[in-house]
Amino acid sequence: MKRVAYLTMEDMGDFVTDFHLSIEPMAALGWQVETVPWRSSVDWDKFDAVYICTPWDYPDYLPQFLDVLVSIESSQALLINDLSLVHWTMEKTYLRDIELRGGAIVPSTWYEDFESVNPAGFFAEHETRKVVIKPTVGANAKDTFVLADPVDDDVLQMLRQVYSGRAFFVQPFIEAIQSEGEYSLFFFNGEYSHAILKTPKNGDFRVQEEHGADIKAVQPPKALLDSAHELFASIEPLPTYGRGDWVRGPDGSYLLMELELIEPSLYLRTDSGAAARFARAFDERFEKFASKRALC
Repeated sequence: MKRVAYLTMEDMGDFVTDFHLSIEPMAALGWQVETVPWRSSVDWDKFDAVYICTPWDYPDYLPQFLDVLVSIESSQALLINDLSLVHWTMEKTYLRDIELRGGAIVPSTWYEDFESVNPAGFFAEHETRKVVIKPTVGANAKDTFVLADPVDDDVLQMLRQVYSGRAFFVQPFIEAIQSEGEYSLFFFNGEYSHAILKTPKNGDFRVQEEHGADIKAVQPPKALLDSAHELFASIEPLPTYGRGDWVRGPDGSYLLMELELIEPSLYLRTDSGAAARFARAFDERFEKFASKRALC
């Protein structure tokens, strides 16, 4: 049996996971799966591969997390996804790269520290009365806020504390996130697998199910699927797994909210064939790696 470590958290708490659905199809391809909390002391050489599965607390321990991934990269185990993709998408400034390559993203402005900015400029820059502020490194909508013009003094004080010495970015609030929801499309080895639509609960803007959002499987509109194919075809090296999140802009076009290549929830439970497709993609990537290593 080939051995793979699924990197997880020590305690998943209230997070919703379904990575267990991949264990049986992985076993059918000759893989023994072991879940390993990412902060464990582990000899990575005993594994053939390591999947960055659900280490969702890593933004609070970023240097330590990167050290673990570097250790894995230095071992005989294949890290999936590639460490270069982790570095690229660790900070959401990758959105600027996608925009420079012609991709349509939610318009974004970037800041290094809250003390050096005038919050009134957030609204002027995007010609709107409502914006979203997010950290450049973060997950699960933590420290993400919707701001209305003008911003109350107590909110400003809170933001100064949250973003003290911390880079962040600002986007216009896209109304369709509440009226329609956010589309997530999943790709394995560059091939489309499945899609979902995440709709926040009434009065909220967060699309994670931990925050009460509704999740349903959908067939994505052709224009969105075409955009997703184009995006994933442009990524090098090719990710074994990935998720893109899109929202419909005011003009009806689809705008990329985020690209998730590190540890995205893959929502395998929403499509009966998704877990098997993930396992095949994983195994194919490893076999290519093993073949190259054998030739060296």
